[in-house]
Order: sequence, then C-alpha cells, then structure tokens
Amino acid sequence: MDKYELQKLRDLPIEAVAERLGLRVVRHKCLCPFHDDHHASMSFSVRRNTYRCFVCGASGGRIDLVMKHLGKPFREACRWLADEHNVIITSFQTQDSINHEPLTMNRRPFDASRYERFFEHPWLNDAARRFLYDERRIDPRVVRWCRLTSWTDKQGVSWLQTPYYDREGRLTGLQNRNLVSSSKVQGSGSGPRFRFPQGSRCGIYNLPVLNLLRQGEPLYITEGCSDSWAMLSAGRKAIAIPSATLLSLQDRELLETWSRKHDTRFHIFPDNDVPGERLYLQLREVLPRLVRHQLPPGCKDFADYYVRYRDSGLNFHDNG
Repeated sequence: MDKYELQKLRDLPIEAVAERLGLRVVRHKCLCPFHDDHHASMSFSVRRNTYRCFVCGASGGRIDLVMKHLGKPFREACRWLADEHNVIITSFQTQDSINHEPLTMNRRPFDASRYERFFEHPWLNDAARRFLYDERRIDPRVVRWCRLTSWTDKQGVSWLQTPYYDREGRLTGLQNRNLVSSSKVQGSGSGPRFRFPQGSRCGIYNLPVLNLLRQGEPLYITEGCSDSWAMLSAGRKAIAIPSATLLSLQDRELLETWSRKHDTRFHIFPDNDVPGERLYLQLREVLPRLVRHQLPPGCKDFADYYVRYRDSGLNFHDNG
C-alpha cells in the first residue's frame, strides 16, 4: 500500500469507523469495548480523528481501533477498513510488522452476473419492511424504483441489499446493510453495519435518475442511500454519495461534466456533522453553484428531517 492509499484509510472519520465496528457513538462518546464499561468512558476527538478511554487508557486512531477491537494485525486491519468503507486499494507495498514480507492486495472485478437475479424480483422480509416503511417511512414506489431487496444469512441476521447501477442500467456494485446492527444497541454482537461484495463499484448512487431529469430541474445530492430514498420520497430527484469519504476522482469528473453539459443546478442538505461539512466543501470545489440548504435544529441528516416532518407536511424550497 502506498502512502496515498494509506492516508485515505487514516482520513476516515474515527466515529464512522467505530460505528462500522458496531459501537454506538452518542455525542462523541461510547461504551469502551476494551473493559467492562457502563458509563461511556471512551471519547472521540473529531478534530484529531482519534479515540481515548479515560478508564483503561486505550487510545489511537482508525487503524489502531480496528486492530484492537477485531484482534487483527496491521495489514488485515487495513484490508478490513478498505472493504468496509469501499476504499479502493490497488496494492499493499508496505512491509508486514512481523515478517517484513511485501504483500500484494488485488481486488477481483465485480461479477455482476452473480447478483443480477437477486434484483429481478425484489423481496423484502419483515426486518426490511420495518426498517424501510416503519422506521424510515420510505415511499413504496421509491423502494420499487431502487430495486431494494433483502436476505437472511446462516446466523439469522437480516440484510438489506441495495444495488448500484450506472446510467445505462448496468449493475456495478451493491451494498449489504446489517438490519440487526441498525436497530440493536452496542454490544449486540451483530457484526459490521455494511458489507460490499468483492470488487463492488459503489460510487454515485441512483445514476439512472439522470435519464429522467428535465431541463432546469434541480437535482439533490445526499450523503448515503437512506437520505436519497427520503429525498425521492419527498418528491425530489436525488443521487447520493455513499459517504463523505468516498467522493472519488471519477465521480467528481462525472458531476462536473454533467453540470457543464446540462446546466443542472445541484442542491444539498449537508449532514449536521464534520464529515457532512467536509463533503459539502469537496462538492463545492467541483460544483461552484451548488445550493446549500440548512437542516432544522436537532436533525442530523435529511432522512431524519424527512421522518420528523413527514406527517406535518414536509416543505422546503429551492434557492435560485
């Protein structure tokens, strides 16, 4: 792994990594997984991107947290971080801390034919229906448009499967969301929150909506699939960046080219956190005319806003 690729892992938000590990972070704190903790003694510094437990003394960064929590050596912790956050690692050229032997990490191409049949006749189990319809209040028409489906693994854990398509409707990747870890508290042992099959290309989500965009119609950019489902359910066309850490060069070029050729006015409701602000600033570099909307106080993201205000009549306006 070269220095640039390693830095991409070190730039991952520490709290996002903790949540992928199954820790429940509230106000920059969580129960420490390294001792019998009952009072949320582990604290996260968003500015320094580090963690520290003020009881047992455990501390470090993103890679350190994964190594200690999962009991993995350095290279395996990096592999886990890359897979969980869909960071593309082309090679691993650093030396193993034990035997000092170089290791090459190649990602196999995504085999779309293996998964396409899952989305021909989408099916939602009870856990997926609760998550989408009861918790997130997503419009069934949006669920059908996005071809969301579900499955249950051998351990009885329910997963929501989200397909990623390019503009031509070709399957390029998919995201598995652990519905147990989405609803249980820390310490449930339900495993990682998200998983991506080997080689998945999960860049900009919901690209087929571009084919339906009329001249002059606003297009909303959201952070994560859930926010885009909420925006679509609110009656607005939307695409999504999988997370604030996954705006690739290829995606930047796609957005810039589309904006230039179609004169599309992009809009965004940034998440009320540091990664959300970081994503907004990255997008502003590519889309100088990007219109920013402020979420109401107490709403952490647009999906939260949508759920809170749906019954009272969701209403927001385009600027310009």
